[in-house]
Amino acid sequence: MRQVTVVEHLLLRQKERPMASGRFTRLLTELILSAKIIDREVSKAGLLDVLGVTGEVNVQGEIVQKLDDFANRVIIRRMERAGVLCAMVSEENADFIPIPRQYPVGDYILIFDPLDGSANIDANVSIGTIFSIYRRTSFDQQAVSVGDLLQKGSMQVAAGYIIYGSSTMMVYTAGNGVHGFTLDPSVGEFLLSHPDIKIPERGRIYSVNEGYFSYWDEPTKNIVNYFKSNDSATGRPYSSRYIGSLVSDFHRNLIYGGIFMYPADSRDLRKPSGKLRLMCEAAPMAMIAEQAGGLATDGIRRILDIEPQELHQRVPLFIGSKQDVEVVLKFYADAAKS
Repeated sequence: MRQVTVVEHLLLRQKERPMASGRFTRLLTELILSAKIIDREVSKAGLLDVLGVTGEVNVQGEIVQKLDDFANRVIIRRMERAGVLCAMVSEENADFIPIPRQYPVGDYILIFDPLDGSANIDANVSIGTIFSIYRRTSFDQQAVSVGDLLQKGSMQVAAGYIIYGSSTMMVYTAGNGVHGFTLDPSVGEFLLSHPDIKIPERGRIYSVNEGYFSYWDEPTKNIVNYFKSNDSATGRPYSSRYIGSLVSDFHRNLIYGGIFMYPADSRDLRKPSGKLRLMCEAAPMAMIAEQAGGLATDGIRRILDIEPQELHQRVPLFIGSKQDVEVVLKFYADAAKS
């Protein structure tokens, strides 16, 4: 049977929308090419001088890895020439990135984490690129402002990630389900391998860094203890699986079912809401989770309903199978009543 490439899949979806102009397909096509370039470097990282750190610290206060920096530059350089964007936001850059004057400008906004899980690069753990796409909210004639970028996750046009692991895979949604494409290195194309992905309603896996247990609030401690406790009716205890790369942990749970948690903690007073960024990590993953039948919350609010106040805003994240995330919501609701 003939396999469908990701570009063919995009074009087929485009035909379903009479008003489609092809610009969105162009955007995804350029992003896919960026991913192929990044994948090429990741796959031979041990043979090139791209392992280790650059010696710089990014806007998040984190040490910049060489591959992180490479991925960031590849995406910016390719996407600024695509003619479909008016601005970009990268986890690695303090301010938003306008499109240089010499290039044509469109009305899409790309928000991305160039290489999630980069702290694990030297250990050869799966890492990934997370992306989120919005439309600008102001008139085209006006200069792009931060206000155009600070949109709720529910306003996303599309979201996805590329995971660089035992195989390289792209998972994305444009609001019509979640689809996965695996890169066939023999032909250099992403081929449809996981159509219409659905996350199981209840999983058997919980993913969280339990080393921070003493820094969590009581609801979070109770939630983790719940998943560890014995109850055959709900399939507990769950298995603990934590890689420390959001893309990797989320992707496994998307396929098998389960819940990923990165709660707020009191370790660092500069990060009272946890580590993960709302716009370039939590929101795109939340869109994917919901389109696959799952849920995503900060414990109280739906992630996609949160109004961002700044580009690099952090947020607690509980995401995964619907029934597992509903457990989180119940624990926090009960704590609010007491």
